[in-house]
Amino acid sequence: MYTITSVLQILSAEHYVLADGGLAISELVYDSRKISNVEEGLFFAIKGSRDGHQFISDAYEKGIRSFVISDVDFSTSPYPDANFIWVGDALKAIQALAAFHRMQFTIPVIGITGSNGKTIVKEWLHQLLTSEHNLYQSPKSYNSQLGVALSVWNLRADHTLAIIEAGISRPGEMEALRKMIDPSIGILTNIGTAHMEGFASKSDKLDEKWKLFKNTPQILFPSSYVPDTENIYNGFTWGTKESDDFQILNISTEHTETKITARYQQENLDFVIPFQDKASIENVITCIVVMIQLGYDFTIIQERIKGLKPLEMRLQLKRGKNNCSIIDDTYSNDLASLQIALDFLNQQNQHTQKSLILSGFVDAQSTDKIMDKLIHLLNNQLLKRVVLIDRSLFGIITAINSEVLCYESTAELIADLSRINFNNETILIKGARKFHLEEVSQLLVEKSHDTVMEINLKAIESNLMRYRSLLQKDVKLMAMVKAFSYGSGSFEVANVLQFNKLDYLTVAFVDEGVELRKAGVTLPIMVLSPHEGTFGDILSYHLEPEIYSKRILNAFLQFLADRQIKDYPIHIKLDTGMHRLGFMKNELDDALTTLQKSPQVKVVSVFSHLVASADTAQKEFTAHQIQEFKRLAGALESVLEYPVLKHICNTTGIVNWPDAQMDMVRLGIGLYGIDLSDNGLHLEPVSAVKTTISQIKQLNAAETVGYDRKGVLKRDSHIATVKIGYADGYDRRLGNGIGKMMIAGQIVPTIGNVCMDMCMLDITDIIANEGDEVIVFPDLIQTAKDIGTIPYELLVGISSRVKRVYFYE
Repeated sequence: MYTITSVLQILSAEHYVLADGGLAISELVYDSRKISNVEEGLFFAIKGSRDGHQFISDAYEKGIRSFVISDVDFSTSPYPDANFIWVGDALKAIQALAAFHRMQFTIPVIGITGSNGKTIVKEWLHQLLTSEHNLYQSPKSYNSQLGVALSVWNLRADHTLAIIEAGISRPGEMEALRKMIDPSIGILTNIGTAHMEGFASKSDKLDEKWKLFKNTPQILFPSSYVPDTENIYNGFTWGTKESDDFQILNISTEHTETKITARYQQENLDFVIPFQDKASIENVITCIVVMIQLGYDFTIIQERIKGLKPLEMRLQLKRGKNNCSIIDDTYSNDLASLQIALDFLNQQNQHTQKSLILSGFVDAQSTDKIMDKLIHLLNNQLLKRVVLIDRSLFGIITAINSEVLCYESTAELIADLSRINFNNETILIKGARKFHLEEVSQLLVEKSHDTVMEINLKAIESNLMRYRSLLQKDVKLMAMVKAFSYGSGSFEVANVLQFNKLDYLTVAFVDEGVELRKAGVTLPIMVLSPHEGTFGDILSYHLEPEIYSKRILNAFLQFLADRQIKDYPIHIKLDTGMHRLGFMKNELDDALTTLQKSPQVKVVSVFSHLVASADTAQKEFTAHQIQEFKRLAGALESVLEYPVLKHICNTTGIVNWPDAQMDMVRLGIGLYGIDLSDNGLHLEPVSAVKTTISQIKQLNAAETVGYDRKGVLKRDSHIATVKIGYADGYDRRLGNGIGKMMIAGQIVPTIGNVCMDMCMLDITDIIANEGDEVIVFPDLIQTAKDIGTIPYELLVGISSRVKRVYFYE
């Protein structure tokens, strides 16, 4: 148990204010929205894209009484009963505390790094090793500078083995991770192009990753990714070379399996794995060599490898039956990952009622101490009901504040599912893999055909942070969620943005704003295209209209006057060159005269839209727009005699015209992972449209495929029919080889015309099977170029019948 006094000693802090030095510390808090144990929480005011010092008051109001801060001028007077410790850097302080905690353990710790496959290998090793070990694994993808610190902190005295990921994106980051993890066994999965933006070459990235193994006695890695140079990289190698410690002699695939023949210590060994793709094969071999190093018998390794299950490691948000939202997190269960899942549940505001379906743990986590933590965690949530599966959890029933239902098995719950009235609520399904709670999820989720659009909510957060980092001090941020959030969803995206404390949301039409309000979104919402028939809903749902013409202004003023309403927030749109909507400069004086004598409204902001902020050839016109806007906005503010938010920058304007950020900026397509001006922001892709192969045909040369016989075969071919057509939003122009899809990492062309509900692919040059997954747009920007359009059109054109599945990694 740590106390504030012991933390003070560990951090060697000289400046502090202690109200209670004996206060126990068990939880490290970095986000005031994510607190599970206020009594024993220690808040670190980390400076990143947001300054953690801004949220100290919020954490204090929630009950936190211990803080690690770095601002020397921070006043503690509003917090007389709180502990404060000053450090040079709060992030380095939390890392130092985690490193000290790691030093208290002598158990084997496996440290994993590499460009790809870290989380997969970690999860598979958990499947393979948990029978003999009370095994700790870092939760989800917690492998960053902060994530590793939080992961290491969760190590407990009863663990017998730990597996912790380490991820880096730039030089100089690994040393801090090494000190925290201090691995006794090191794993390098591979070296690829992921996260290359901070490195000049792959060899530079390898050198940085290798620093994790500075003091590691056992290092396991594939020789194909590591150069043969002067014994710099030593360890246990696997690969196809005779010099490899674990030599791969042959890899052959058949149906859904792969057979691997390898040579180890003069003995040939066969392994059968239930995967065919190259990445999975590499990751499985890594798991095999780890088990060898841990001393497992080959027959045990062979048997367990054969039984490996594919991993769906992403927490998924899906539309459920009876107007429910289903959060599916059914691949693992421990306190750390449960906390993450509950944090995500708390982001969801579309339903006032929330329920949890929770399985038992699988790795000796049923001690009294762990159960006490679980009770505390659940009672901190506003849950309508808790459904417990497994007798090991029955002992906490009377201690939980919510309604509790108990079942000894998943099958027992399924048999009783029709009796439980899941209705108009958000349901988190959280369970260890052996409980097969995915079967419960399948029963609660709305059925749909196999074509889906996956939306990565974590990528939206990441892109948001990248743009936030470009903003000048005190510049507000408005996010565009019009057109179903560019095809990505409505309240699902808005909830994430609200959780990340944006200043404004923008929709195109009142109906979109109403839907967000009904889903519990409370952020200010600007409506771009209001009309007289929607004024009632604007007031009822507290929406803020864009006023773009004298007609709309007069109509809205009259509407408000009839109801004796004053100071209603509006936004004035100026036309500085787009010539779409907005007051022209010769119309503004008349509008200002009207506004000056109209107490019914208060102008919150004045804005305009840049026509060509991404086009370097149009710099002169953009500069003219900005100057014209400043002049007109200044005139408006002068007449109104009160301050008004001014904004003109769109997504590309944020990057290309930083001096024009003014009071607020509007972030649109960049939030969804599309960098149209190639500004080197390394945005994360947000959405992926996926379908499956329905049927594969073997056809002879000269046969034709599809309507009008447009697809003429020039050779004997294998043709796959996939479940997406123009009714789903797959543009008909993408037929006849113009469209490209991806199967198992390989690009294949369309053939023949696109049909309403399906289309055909030429898969002659690859190996594929019926039921295989197909990525519809491997390169969205290139696909748009191929048919002479823009990515916006492809995104918003995806039909509503294509089920949206949201995940959070």
